[in-house]
Amino acid sequence: MNRKKLERVGEIAQEMTDSGFVSGVSCMVIQKGEEQCYYEAGYRDISAGLKMTRDTIHRLYSMTKPVTAAAVMLLLEEGRIDLLDHVSDYLPGFRNQYVWDCGVAVPVTRPMTIQNLLNMTSGLVYLGEGNPAEVRSERLVEEIKEKLLTDSALTTREIADRIGQIPLAFMPGESWQYGLSADVLGAVVEVVSGMRFGEFLSKRIFEPLGMTDTGFYVPQDKQKRLAKVYRETEKGLEEEKDCHLGIQNKMERQPAFESGGAGLCSTIDDYAKFTQMLLGHGTYQGVEILSPRTVAYMTTAHITSAQRRGLESWESLAGHSYGNLMRIMTAPEEAVYLGSKGEYGWDGWLGTYMTNDPVHDMTMLVMIQRCDAGITGYTRRMRNVVFASLDE
Repeated sequence: MNRKKLERVGEIAQEMTDSGFVSGVSCMVIQKGEEQCYYEAGYRDISAGLKMTRDTIHRLYSMTKPVTAAAVMLLLEEGRIDLLDHVSDYLPGFRNQYVWDCGVAVPVTRPMTIQNLLNMTSGLVYLGEGNPAEVRSERLVEEIKEKLLTDSALTTREIADRIGQIPLAFMPGESWQYGLSADVLGAVVEVVSGMRFGEFLSKRIFEPLGMTDTGFYVPQDKQKRLAKVYRETEKGLEEEKDCHLGIQNKMERQPAFESGGAGLCSTIDDYAKFTQMLLGHGTYQGVEILSPRTVAYMTTAHITSAQRRGLESWESLAGHSYGNLMRIMTAPEEAVYLGSKGEYGWDGWLGTYMTNDPVHDMTMLVMIQRCDAGITGYTRRMRNVVFASLDE
């Protein structure tokens, strides 16, 4: 890669903090196993004067989802699950599901499958007021938050069973909509493995890869490395303390609810080990986590053209399809930024971002902690610099 061109990534990172858009940011590009650039700017904790560093711990939110997909792939390649298994086979709360259709509760005509969960074609949704499914999902998350730090905190499996009782937005397999599917998958992994979801991830993924700073909470001796969350206000950035989606803000205790959709925290170096494992066809530094064939399946688009219409409201997903909890670039000429066919990844609510480009054996990671960030314009600008720096 052209490292001179990559210097512009650092300038954009500095611009993000100088403008007050974020408190701090770190970004990294790795190609063919070699770090091409790493930049950091700003603070992980403004009031304490603690600068952003590469060992800063970030809440991943939805960048948790690819890790959850990898956990399901482990069970898949071991023959412990079948993608057409009914979710109700593992979680009783998913029996007798129904779809809310024009004000009427209609029983499902086809049961929800594990594949539906992996591809977000389940009919499960996130929070909102657009339909009864969104309203009921919001009520459940509010209950999770109310009980979060109490002795009656809801567990991963309890929450999944409760999700199963929420009316679906559409018949399983009929469309695509982003929602609580990955949280249900975490519970499925618990049932099949006989372990807590976090224990399974630690034993099967984090420990073998040396991801020592990744998990569902941050121990006391590491709390100073946990970045604060900030929200943009009329007065500028202010610290946010809400437990969004039922994920504890302080991350200071092992949660009863280990969210497969949003619960992990990690450092940029730890997450890079996970992305490098995927780019390495399932192996990182001699440690095999998944087989090459499994990784190929995991990183391929799986939704139909009819289901793909559900992506059309997401401007940033132009030129993409979806599969196994990740975006997959299928038509680079339609995308809103430079990229490669077959590129895959995901991002998080606070602006964490990852993409893997198998064509160029390249990973790009961005870590920020800004509410409602998702894929920011700054992230897209960084992407364009990175892809323009590739040697064809």
